[in-house]
Amino acid sequence: MTRNYPTELVPLIAELKKLPGIGTKTAERFAFELLGWPKEELLFLGEILLGIKDKIPPCIICGCLTNLGCCPFCDQSTRDPTQLCVIASARDAFAIEETRTYKGLYHVVEHLLSPLDGRHASQLNIEKIQKRIHQNKVGEIILAFDSTLEGDTTALYIKSQLQPEALSISRLAFGLPMGSSLEYIDGSTLSRALKGRQTF
Repeated sequence: MTRNYPTELVPLIAELKKLPGIGTKTAERFAFELLGWPKEELLFLGEILLGIKDKIPPCIICGCLTNLGCCPFCDQSTRDPTQLCVIASARDAFAIEETRTYKGLYHVVEHLLSPLDGRHASQLNIEKIQKRIHQNKVGEIILAFDSTLEGDTTALYIKSQLQPEALSISRLAFGLPMGSSLEYIDGSTLSRALKGRQTF
């Protein structure tokens, strides 16, 4: 419950709480911190927020972030097109790249299945994954999702939809802590998980 703050401050706190891992106390602290910023810095922050989606759109092929139309992760002169790593967020691609272990392509599904939150199977766009499999003669799909109920459900669904493609489907090794997010896994752990992936 937000304290009896000025009416104009309440919406800012509410918006900050939408960020992952931000509770009421932290959102209140951030809001008061922003109140202490010079007006010029607040205007600059506002300009960045207003333009960021237009300046860094998703790659038209894989869904990772780029300002070039097609991202470096889709450059088949430097990547192995026969491997396709399916991830829930463009952020996960950068985490995996830091391990210097994986050299294949990526595909972002943008969300994990969660019917209660309005995220359904129809939004995964399985047809786009199937199209890339055929175009690149993909031999292995790696499902690199968070080790959560939503991640498990999404992995099982995608596996069921891609089984007729007659390819190897693997998932990151379950050495990843249960309930963990790839964003917070250190590079060496994520590297071992990639190397130890199992047929799924």
